[in-house]
Amino acid sequence: MSTHSKPSTPTRRVPSTVLVAVLCMSGTVVALQQTLIIPLLSDFPAILGIDYTSASWLVTATLLTAAVATPIVSRLADMFGKRRMMVVSLLTMVLGSVIAAVGATFPAMLVGRGLQGFASALVPVGIGILRDELPKAKVAGATAMMSATLGIGSALGLPLSGLVYQHFGWEAIFWLSALAGLLLLVAVLAVVPESPVRTPGRFDVGGALLLSVALTALLLGISKGGTWGWGSEPTILALVVSLVAFAVWFPYELRVNQPMVDLRTSARRPVLLTNISALLVGISMYANMLSTTQQLEVSTVTGYGHGLTVLVAGLCMMPAGLMMVVVAPIAGRLMGRIGAKRTLVLGALVLAAAYTLRIFLTGSVPLIVAGAMLVTTGTAIAYASMPMLIMGSVPITETASANGLNALLRSVGTSVSSAVISAVLTAVTVEVAGHVFPSLGAFKIIFAIAAVAGAASALVAAFIPRGPAASVAAPAPVPDTAAQEAGVPEELVVSGTVLHDDLRPIKHAVITVLRTTGEPVDWSRADNTGEFSVVLPAPGPYLVIASADGWAPKSQVLDFDDAHTRQFVVLGERLRLGGRITESGSPSESALVTLVKASGEFVTSARCDYDGRYEFALPVTGRYLLTVLDHGRRRTLTRQILVGAQSAVIDLDLADDRDPVRTP
Repeated sequence: MSTHSKPSTPTRRVPSTVLVAVLCMSGTVVALQQTLIIPLLSDFPAILGIDYTSASWLVTATLLTAAVATPIVSRLADMFGKRRMMVVSLLTMVLGSVIAAVGATFPAMLVGRGLQGFASALVPVGIGILRDELPKAKVAGATAMMSATLGIGSALGLPLSGLVYQHFGWEAIFWLSALAGLLLLVAVLAVVPESPVRTPGRFDVGGALLLSVALTALLLGISKGGTWGWGSEPTILALVVSLVAFAVWFPYELRVNQPMVDLRTSARRPVLLTNISALLVGISMYANMLSTTQQLEVSTVTGYGHGLTVLVAGLCMMPAGLMMVVVAPIAGRLMGRIGAKRTLVLGALVLAAAYTLRIFLTGSVPLIVAGAMLVTTGTAIAYASMPMLIMGSVPITETASANGLNALLRSVGTSVSSAVISAVLTAVTVEVAGHVFPSLGAFKIIFAIAAVAGAASALVAAFIPRGPAASVAAPAPVPDTAAQEAGVPEELVVSGTVLHDDLRPIKHAVITVLRTTGEPVDWSRADNTGEFSVVLPAPGPYLVIASADGWAPKSQVLDFDDAHTRQFVVLGERLRLGGRITESGSPSESALVTLVKASGEFVTSARCDYDGRYEFALPVTGRYLLTVLDHGRRRTLTRQILVGAQSAVIDLDLADDRDPVRTP
């Protein structure tokens, strides 16, 4: 097990408030990429000489790139440095903005908008930096505030783009985006330190390509299904390609040595349920952004519309976006009092209640704005809690990639929401004076769907198991350096290998590290070569527990310091299922012993030796059928057995119809 200490802390350390402020700016920049061009969509056909369907690709291109870039860049951040990948994302976004501003053609703008989608990775990577750099007491509040900045960008994007477009032209929209990216880039280079918490190894190129194909096809089918027709060949083809790509990607990721997405970790109940909840929250919250402005802009001739301009409708959304900033600190304190799980449940319930009220709050602009503010309140609470739940359930070395997957599922939720909302608004309409408008009932249906999604998210979150957030909330040792006095522990990134007693690696072994006083520190799952990495808050003695399927667990206290040493965790006792087969007390040599699951699947078989003894590697816990076949006389005997997590000895006598002898 090798240890690598965190680089020495610089003498001049940036205050945590400045670091948080800079990283929170990235959330605003991400949201601006999605909202800045929305008011211009109706004008782009005339500007670029294209139809409206083609113009909609300027939104779709960013969506697709963001979906692909977020998990890939987040994984690269865990491997090669979070600050480095923030810089790469910002440079790519700025380049895209410049290409779109100077290109003045549809292909150039399409490329530029695609490159702008790389900004989406800034939020999960930034959250990983907050975990690495801040004192544990400040992580929850800072994470909540960073999630809230997405609301600020959304609130500012619509009215800001309208003002800039009216006074400076459409090109200025992209120059503004480039300027925001450059300012953030300078701030990141000046303020954000490079995190030493990294996962060594090779990047999973095959997994990244398969995931890119699967996500692109899925989101293409969802986002364009309404335009192409849900039963059309392009839509069906896109969804089939996505299904096939995912069907290949899942088993590939389970076999590859260092997967793009650790599906075993993602399948852990806290992570899985948090991600499902994120998908549902994404569906619910996006209904607010997409339908409220349209509701405010509907003509007054419909009898329920308010006839606001795009600019005024955008300004009406600003209080809702700013509400996220107000609620974010409250959400951070809530997590400290009631925990991240209950905070997520509360946020989802607020979403459900807010949309239920919105079904009735349609009579005036102030009522609609108040309803939108209630929705963003629930969104801020829910979004603040998800990164904390994720970081508390994954190894510290996977915080960025795990949050990237969570952000991806939220994006998929918003895409599903967009498709559903578009379908409802185009299907449930009213015709007035020869013009077709969405009916008031359409908006009520949308709010009802969003309320159900919010309630479903709360239900899913309620089943998230409670547990200590080891990677975030583990108490720090007594500080002994300037950095520790500031509340930031001097972390050690520790790597090692889990081996058999014959020095062969044991794949997928789980390493858990605790302080000798019992507090959890970190955990990791070994790859196919037995390699693992954990992060320790400081040098010192730690309790290390190793376990693997089919092996007796082992624990030991190891002392870690700054020395570059290498040790190995050796699991020497293989768990076995064995025993002795006899017939009327005599050994049944060469008898065949088979093990079959109670559900019928074959597991393994073996022949008895000269003394009638047999032995298998211990299978996973469950009920099995142990069958003996006397090779010479064709006599059989079957018994149902229950296999636990300990080695077991089961002796059988072919002449005995009673239950087998079973000893631990």
